[in-house]
Amino acid sequence: MTGRAAADPRLRPRRSSWRDFLQVFGVLVVLAYGQAMIRPAFPRTDGASVGYALAMAMYWAVVAALFCIVYARQRRRVFDRPMRQLSAAAGQVAAGDFTVRLAPTHGGDRWDYVDVMFDDFNTMVAQLGSIEALKEDFIADVSHEIKTPLAVIANYADALAHEGRLAPERRADYLRTITRAAGRAAALVANILALDKLGGERITPAPRLFDLARQLAETALPFAEAAQAKGVGFSAELEDAAPVRADEGMLEIVWRNLLSNAVKFTPPGGTVVLAQVSRPGAVTVTVADTGWGMDQATQARVFDKFYQGETAAKGEGNGLGLALARRAAQLAGASIRLDSAPGVGSVFTVTLPCGGGAP
Repeated sequence: MTGRAAADPRLRPRRSSWRDFLQVFGVLVVLAYGQAMIRPAFPRTDGASVGYALAMAMYWAVVAALFCIVYARQRRRVFDRPMRQLSAAAGQVAAGDFTVRLAPTHGGDRWDYVDVMFDDFNTMVAQLGSIEALKEDFIADVSHEIKTPLAVIANYADALAHEGRLAPERRADYLRTITRAAGRAAALVANILALDKLGGERITPAPRLFDLARQLAETALPFAEAAQAKGVGFSAELEDAAPVRADEGMLEIVWRNLLSNAVKFTPPGGTVVLAQVSRPGAVTVTVADTGWGMDQATQARVFDKFYQGETAAKGEGNGLGLALARRAAQLAGASIRLDSAPGVGSVFTVTLPCGGGAP
């Protein structure tokens, strides 16, 4: 079995050469010459043979000691010292320091396995650092997002408890405000849990054959009613049937979030259009609106968790819907593309390969 590092293009180990051979040959010649110099000092007699044997034993003991010293020095330089560096760096990372880096022991044209390992360690630490930063940002965003509805609930509940006589209309208004804030907090928690579940390894897509056109029609119905109540036109251009093999639950998450955003970000008098088209090899679903649209900077971050662009509807959601939609689409084997411009509106295009989704 060949490992990844065996074919790693970064590896440039120094191979044996004629120079190495000549060095080893020279050492062996010197050792043989030393042994030859001892022999003449002991004539071939029975008494002298014991002294000769002792002399040879002493000679080779010295040679063995020198060999052990050289080997220990080589091992310390090639193995022990890099491993101590790696162990110390790993300890720093375990303690929460993600700025530690290890310098390669050779130049870029002579990298060995230790240099490659150091380079991979540096890459790993950099990724861990970015994950830690994302986690801190996530915690800060969650704290910020959930603090607002909780503060609203606390303030209006306090007003209900301490204000004397309240008119029935005001009391009902306070209760509606508390209900909306509680719903927003509950939706935030639900979306966080869903995103965490989708982002981990705890979900295995379960594709099956179903009618995508029917799913789109059923999912769109409540959003069509919400659009009508808001004064937004809603139309659906769907085929009679569109059989696909995918995870139906994952795709429902996609449609719900895209339609919810389209209705939310389209002002009264605008329109939302849901369309589905089957082509050879793929099915395409588009959700288009005539809302405020997005500039390039907003489009670059629109799928980030908790990101909300500067629109009139900012604050109505929690910035998790599109992150959920993208992750669910990925799990279903689909892709999402966004086309938008300020003042024109947005078009989200979802492409699902026929037979898409994990088998």
